[in-house]
Amino acid sequence: MTETSNPAPGYALERLLLGSGASTGLVAGVDEVGRGAWAGPVTVCAVITDLSDPPPGLTDSKRLTPARRTALVPEILDWAVGVGYGEAEPAEIDELGMTEALRRAARRALEALPARPSAVILDGKHDYIGPPWPVRCQVKADLTSVSVAAASVLAKVRRDAFMAGLGYPEYGFADNAGYPSPVHQRALAEYGPTPHHRLSWSYLDDLPRWRHLKKHRDPQATEGQLTLLDL
Repeated sequence: MTETSNPAPGYALERLLLGSGASTGLVAGVDEVGRGAWAGPVTVCAVITDLSDPPPGLTDSKRLTPARRTALVPEILDWAVGVGYGEAEPAEIDELGMTEALRRAARRALEALPARPSAVILDGKHDYIGPPWPVRCQVKADLTSVSVAAASVLAKVRRDAFMAGLGYPEYGFADNAGYPSPVHQRALAEYGPTPHHRLSWSYLDDLPRWRHLKKHRDPQATEGQLTLLDL
């Protein structure tokens, strides 16, 4: 899909929530990136808007080129009423499992906003945030909700830049952002995991030289995980 044919998200869901009793008139869109990576944090972004016209071309980050995502960041930051970020590092993911790590990262993002929203739109079908936040889950919300689309772009650019800044050129983090690319897999097989890898994940089962480093993984933390044999 070319960027010119990308669907334009709107405010239908935000207006629906505001019309259903939201007291402060603020709705936050929330999205995450990094859930399925083997290395690096999971990053969550929360965005509040005033329902004004968004930057042209804003849509789900996966529908945009890296250059366009980066160019949109200052436009989004100038336009948004509030932006908050939250992250959970690999050690926290290993200790708590992905569901709880996502919950903590999302709450950190929401608590970093300049004002508390009365409703939250969360991309996906599972509410990993929980009470007391009033959450509305929506599949593909990053394609339909302006605030979620903005959150998806900001989260993606922030995490990609962090992963590129880590170095480790042999692992290809600047290109794969910690996801299981062939370059990443080859480096893992030869050099083993870095301090930025998630050590509770099943990819270590397929690396005999490094299998002894695997940490106990929470049985609930299986979503998004891959093994080398799956690829």
